Amino acid sequence: MTDLDRLRRLLGGEDTAWLLDRMRRRMSNGKPLSGIVTLGSASQDQRRAVERLLGRRAGTGTSLSVSLDEVDAVLRRSGSAPGGLADAARLLIGTVPDRTAEAAAWAAAFEPLDELVARRPELAAWRGWLDSTGMVRRLASVPETASTLITTTIRVLAELPAEGIALGRLAAETTGDAHGLDDGRPLATIVLSAARSLHGTPPAGDGSAGERRRSWAAVGVHRDELSSSVLCLGLPGGTGTVTGRIVALSRESGEPCVLTLRQLNTASLGVGDGIVSVCENPIVLASAADDLGPGCPPLVCVNGQPSAAVWRLLELLAADGARFRYHGDFDWGGIRIGNTLRNRMAWRPWRFDAATYTATTAAGGPLAGRPVDASWDPELRPALERRGVRVEEELVLPALLDDLRALVP
Repeated sequence: MTDLDRLRRLLGGEDTAWLLDRMRRRMSNGKPLSGIVTLGSASQDQRRAVERLLGRRAGTGTSLSVSLDEVDAVLRRSGSAPGGLADAARLLIGTVPDRTAEAAAWAAAFEPLDELVARRPELAAWRGWLDSTGMVRRLASVPETASTLITTTIRVLAELPAEGIALGRLAAETTGDAHGLDDGRPLATIVLSAARSLHGTPPAGDGSAGERRRSWAAVGVHRDELSSSVLCLGLPGGTGTVTGRIVALSRESGEPCVLTLRQLNTASLGVGDGIVSVCENPIVLASAADDLGPGCPPLVCVNGQPSAAVWRLLELLAADGARFRYHGDFDWGGIRIGNTLRNRMAWRPWRFDAATYTATTAAGGPLAGRPVDASWDPELRPALERRGVRVEEELVLPALLDDLRALVP
């Protein structure tokens, strides 16, 4: 049996603390308790403590070297620690996490993320953000918890972008818990940061409820069927459904119509293979209602990053053969929205290209933010960078309204 009192006298004092520290480092790095350890500028008390431990002179000079193999033999022989130095270390130091094994466990936990990025390169920036912020380690303190979090994240991301699904349903189908993606849950934090990257915005977001709702909507996930809505004007509608009648009445009155995602589950819109103009900002729709009233041709407003209701309406129109043209703000955010739309539907630019921007004399404030290529016009980004000013839709309203007027029968 270990003589704990004697062991503490030999190794547990202040003057041998450095020796225990060297042992702790070796244990945490997964190295054996053998070989030579050295203390530079050793004091006389530290030297005498080692001499008492080993039962011999500890040499001369300023540094002090100790053979751990010799210490192991002394402890076994003296009966202070018959199990040797490893048992003595556990008694005096306690359990020391093996940092090598821990690092390997963390690497194994993150490995599925590397495999995911290899399949989906568009998530590379998000993966880098996770590393730079240490987000996964902040949300999951041990590798085992992190592994579960990452595995579940990948299972959810396999369903994104979606074609329009309720958040609770997505959570239930991918995690077995309808609240698994609720705000504040670690899983929701990680998945939502990936969703932002998928539609070209920074992974962190601004944390607001509206921003979270828009970010989910951009990948086809809605918080509920009533909070997600879309603005439209001039859609013919029809008599086949309640929504169709609402849309028809809206056109007849020349007033904009707000449709929820729920109302778009079934809808007769009556556009057929006609042209649908799509704008970014509500001011265009409101101005068209003021100027054109009941005669306004079909017009849809995405109102920033498209919501689930926007996607659903555009999908219904596309299924009927509608052709789209799109105009947005001439700034980096506007281009990102255009790219998002371009990734999921075909549209032609509606005064939304380099030539139009260059010819426009109106100008807003200075252009700010991170530049991005326009997928529909490779010359648009260089044009914006050269001029360095943004041009919002409000500044070109007369031209847009003239284009709408030209479509009136």
